[in-house]
Amino acid sequence: MGNIVAIVGRPNVGKSTLYNRLVGSRDAITDDFSGVTRDRKYGFCEWNGKRFTVVDTGGFVLNSNDLFESAIRDQARIAMEEASVILFMTDAQTGVTDLDEQLAKLLRRSDKPVFLVANKTDNYHNVLDANEFWGLGFENTFFVAAISGSGTGDLLDAVVEHIHVEPEMESEFPKLAIVGRPNVGKSSLTNALLGEERNIVTPVAGTTRDPIHSHYNKFGKEFILIDTAGIRKKTKVEEDLEFYTVMRAIRAVEEADICLLVLDATQGIESQDLNILRLAQRRHKGIVILVNKWDLITKETNTARDFEQAIKNRMAPFTDVPVLFISALEKQRIFQAVEMALEVYENRNRRIKTSELNELMLQVIEETPPPSIRGRYPKFKYVTQLPTHYPAFVFFVNNPNWVRDSYAQFLENQLRKRYKFTGVPIDVFMRAKS
Repeated sequence: MGNIVAIVGRPNVGKSTLYNRLVGSRDAITDDFSGVTRDRKYGFCEWNGKRFTVVDTGGFVLNSNDLFESAIRDQARIAMEEASVILFMTDAQTGVTDLDEQLAKLLRRSDKPVFLVANKTDNYHNVLDANEFWGLGFENTFFVAAISGSGTGDLLDAVVEHIHVEPEMESEFPKLAIVGRPNVGKSSLTNALLGEERNIVTPVAGTTRDPIHSHYNKFGKEFILIDTAGIRKKTKVEEDLEFYTVMRAIRAVEEADICLLVLDATQGIESQDLNILRLAQRRHKGIVILVNKWDLITKETNTARDFEQAIKNRMAPFTDVPVLFISALEKQRIFQAVEMALEVYENRNRRIKTSELNELMLQVIEETPPPSIRGRYPKFKYVTQLPTHYPAFVFFVNNPNWVRDSYAQFLENQLRKRYKFTGVPIDVFMRAKS
């Protein structure tokens, strides 16, 4: 199950600052894509060899006063259900407020580990004043200054003790997850696939609170479908629904082999879709994009081609992903979607013999040699595929620092061209070989 660390708390206590401190530098480098960095609300943190997803709940609250406090409380409840660890953030300069006390009362009921984080303790007086936060009754209380990073190391040491890294589950069947923003048609797609013939659908163990796993076995196709939609009643606040959907999507992506990202044809690809896509990409999951509600689009010439091009422009540089235009309601091309997902599953599990790989790639390198860096040329000796659960390749070279990123990208493109890796993120590493 995906490990989620949720940061909850009232406004202006520094949730985003802590979030940026935990995921910032890493994500700012990997995710410098237009429209993504600006409003991202979740990202990865790695500490002591353990990876987990951090969710900043602050990005999800409506700023209208009547809904405001209840929205924050609702988020805390969702975090209690969905997260592995909760960081309850407060502001040491302001001291304990009524809303802090309400949240504390709620969070004390959680069976999940809750860490109280008293932020803005950047001097001795603030630390002394912050002692009042012990009164909120949390055994795990940490005094930090998120802006400078002071105290965050101790906090992370404590957090990762509760992060359980489970080995990649070996399942005899591919696991497909249907993910996407609210109201794009995830439930309709699930229902269209599983159909009225519920007798052939056996629910796999898992409480109703978890994403529902259904065993699909018909027309000679067999897989586990992870359904994240329609489990919870829609909430009053749209942001709440979005927050809930995001928490669900993160967990489903972690569990799946292949993610079917459902878009709404009437809206195109939005930044939240790109967030989910990047999440799946960084977790090395197979990806298929399904543009739903295509029956509502008036057909002009090449509309689908233009639409697909627009999607891929937003997705760049990772564009080797199948895009299918479907209608879950009309059951158009939904079976093709399954076939495509299973094809991507095969691509993700593709193994290439080392001898074949060397013969081909060393030939490619000879035909298109790498450019020099300050007059020095990298010399490639050998290439092999790593024994990971997704495609990853290591090139042995006299000096990895002499290989430009653009050339590594060229080698990845060549691997994609020669072997079918459509829909699958692949890693290319350079290692020193004396």
